[in-house]
Amino acid sequence: MNNSDSRINPRQLGTPRGGSYGAALTSGDRRNRNKPTRGRKKSIFEAYMSKEDVSAGLKRGKLIQGPLRINPKKYHEAFVPSPDGTRDIFIDGVVARNRALNGDIVVVKLLPKEQWKVIKPDGSDKETEATHESDVPEDVLGTCVPQETVKGDAKSPDVIIEAQFDDNDAEHGQDHLQDMLAEDVKKLSLDTGEKGKAVEIGVMHRTKQDDVPKVNDPRLLPDKFLQRTAKVVYILEKKHSRAATGFIKLLADKNSELFKKCAMFSPMDHRVPRAYVSLADCPSDFVTRPEDYSNTLFICRIVDWKEDSNFATGQMAKTLGQAGEIEPETEGILTEYGVDFSDFSPEVLECLPQSLPWVISLGELANRRDLRRECIFTIDPSTAKDLDDALSCKQLPDGNFEVGVHIADVSYFVKEETALDKMASERATSVYLVQKVIPMLPKLLCEELCSLNPMRDRLTFSVMWKVTPEGKILDEWFGRTIICSCVKLSYDHAQSMIESPGKVFSPEELPPVSPQHSIDEIQQAVLNLHRIAQHLRKQRFIDGALRLDQLKLSFTLDQESGMPQGCYIYQYRDSNKLVEEFMLLANMAVAHQIYRSFPEQALLRRHPPPQSKLLNDLMEFCDQVGLDIDFSSAGALHKSLNETFGADRYSEARKEVLTNMFSRPMQMALYFCTGVLEDETLFRHYALNVPFYTHFTSPIRRYADIIVHRLLSASLGTSCPIKMEKDAIQQQADHCNDRKMASKRVQELSADLFFAIFVRECGPLESEAMVMGVLNEAFDVLVLKFGVQKRIYCNALPLLGFQFQKVGRKPELTLMWEPERPEQEAVSQVITIFTLVEVVLKSDGVPLKYSAVIKRPGSEK
Repeated sequence: MNNSDSRINPRQLGTPRGGSYGAALTSGDRRNRNKPTRGRKKSIFEAYMSKEDVSAGLKRGKLIQGPLRINPKKYHEAFVPSPDGTRDIFIDGVVARNRALNGDIVVVKLLPKEQWKVIKPDGSDKETEATHESDVPEDVLGTCVPQETVKGDAKSPDVIIEAQFDDNDAEHGQDHLQDMLAEDVKKLSLDTGEKGKAVEIGVMHRTKQDDVPKVNDPRLLPDKFLQRTAKVVYILEKKHSRAATGFIKLLADKNSELFKKCAMFSPMDHRVPRAYVSLADCPSDFVTRPEDYSNTLFICRIVDWKEDSNFATGQMAKTLGQAGEIEPETEGILTEYGVDFSDFSPEVLECLPQSLPWVISLGELANRRDLRRECIFTIDPSTAKDLDDALSCKQLPDGNFEVGVHIADVSYFVKEETALDKMASERATSVYLVQKVIPMLPKLLCEELCSLNPMRDRLTFSVMWKVTPEGKILDEWFGRTIICSCVKLSYDHAQSMIESPGKVFSPEELPPVSPQHSIDEIQQAVLNLHRIAQHLRKQRFIDGALRLDQLKLSFTLDQESGMPQGCYIYQYRDSNKLVEEFMLLANMAVAHQIYRSFPEQALLRRHPPPQSKLLNDLMEFCDQVGLDIDFSSAGALHKSLNETFGADRYSEARKEVLTNMFSRPMQMALYFCTGVLEDETLFRHYALNVPFYTHFTSPIRRYADIIVHRLLSASLGTSCPIKMEKDAIQQQADHCNDRKMASKRVQELSADLFFAIFVRECGPLESEAMVMGVLNEAFDVLVLKFGVQKRIYCNALPLLGFQFQKVGRKPELTLMWEPERPEQEAVSQVITIFTLVEVVLKSDGVPLKYSAVIKRPGSEK
């Protein structure tokens, strides 16, 4: 990359001959396009409204603001949530989107009713809702975190429970894990309008339109048949990083002036515009040997996008390497989502203890409860290095137990308003990729001084309870402590103890154990914690909690090459549940404590109820397929999902499909400051069904937890009140929400990347799959062996023809398979919701692309 000062003047850029991002105008684009003005270049986009007009319009209710979501499969379709929770507002076309990018907070103006979109009840319309990448909070679903190296993957409620409702948004345009069912639930069950390339042979569309008015003028239709449409008039906040990964090409018109100055950057994510970039910033031999760079990935930052250009102006940032390779692709993902993976600055490192080895001072010892002689241990994934939390369980003379949750005292090292604190607040979270971690804190803290490593004195913040054997809490204590963990157990070790309670473990079967404690003492503590956790868990679900465990893919990597050797569905077992229950208990206890003490400054975590429109669509879908599901509350939904089905293979598969569907209406769990939200009923956590919840248990990897630690310390009088006012806390909460969403999406994309490479290197792969949705020329499946979702197109199968119809209100595709031999007859196969099929996943020969086909019925497995 040349470090030239030659830059592009955006004003000089027009639209060259040839295709463009905005060239194929939709009907919405044509309606919204400005008329040319004499004497100046014709505008493609409207000028943004002034801040004053926007402010006034929002106050009067004439304008609406919200996050923009662009359909990853059809980039001309975008959506903004409706403030009243009804059907999303539709933004039709690139012009109406007015240069806003995915995730931006935009202000929109509704178009006249005659331009609203008519929703066809047979479902043959296109998407009608925003395609959320991951709107499933961790507090309900199992996490999509790909590797066992991810600390929270297997255990902590913040991931397992909160992954569930946090941020599942099918966003990138590659057909991977979350992408396949980006359409809303309505489309899943009813769509008949998917345009494919297949030639249908003898297809009859028997779609009954019982209650469909035969009217095309939206003004004459009732609102229930309409979707409001709007145009973007202002960008309040550019949430999108404006960075994209893609390829560069020479301009098509070799005779133009632009050809000598610019190249065209084409992003892999089609929701980002193509951009002119300066040739001076491209490799020196690019113009003479462009073919050498046809598979090279570059990072480009969008720096401008003028009203009169189809294309943005970009600044080349970096050459990444070859497309389809792990590290270039990973760096591209991190950059696109604004993850800071740079080295920590000298100013930050100066905030760390300088005299090593670090020892706890006598003064600090005097201010803490000394628990170093207690039997305290950690339970984590075997590869974890950042050990946030430890557990203890001591039987008392009266038959009750003293149970402790001991969390690394990160706030002791990360002081308010230091360079270290500022950096941690900006990163806000560690980011867990399949092959590595991008830490929030320097290694000295996250892997050493704060990590609760065995047989090392460590500073902790503890919550301790006196509990009955049935899990009833009799007493509670919070305080700063000092511990010395006696052993680092893995989930496998703890699981073995649970499954073989009478077994005598030899020292060789466990990691090194402190001589202060016996293996038997540790095993008894694990078994007692397990029994108490079972009671706590049972009571939580009786009290109305919800959990949606989605299939989670993990990988085994080659130690030398780092390439995926195998993949498997992560098993969530009793040892995981044990840790989760006590982390939940600690988080809830701390939430009550800090809210009691600081009602205006407490940083809590709320989970709003499901989006009503999507929930209603899901209820309608369940009714159509004959499922009796109670959606009246989180607990009722949990009970329906877990008690409706048997334990046979088909029932288990159907439960996986429904779990995936039920996750879609769920909203994100959000950090917030209690002083900013007046209505206390809004504090509730829907999935956990509790009034107050927060994050306290993972301060090494989450900045929100550090703020909570400071609040807890101040509430106990062991430190000064927190310096942040409520508005500043809310601002930080918003930032933590944004970074958590980005982090989760990056984790998903990392898993997508490794799975695509696994298919390429080890495929074709075969698996059983279950149909999740039926369209008129394709159907969606959940691949049960790998937990991925794929769309299977009829025109990719060796069929004589296929027929789509509605049986009652249930969509159905009949496939007519070509005979394998001339003397055989054609085989018909009916595809409907919950049909089990055999699928084959195979690489497409394009980097990171793979497709799915189903095997012919009755063919050899």
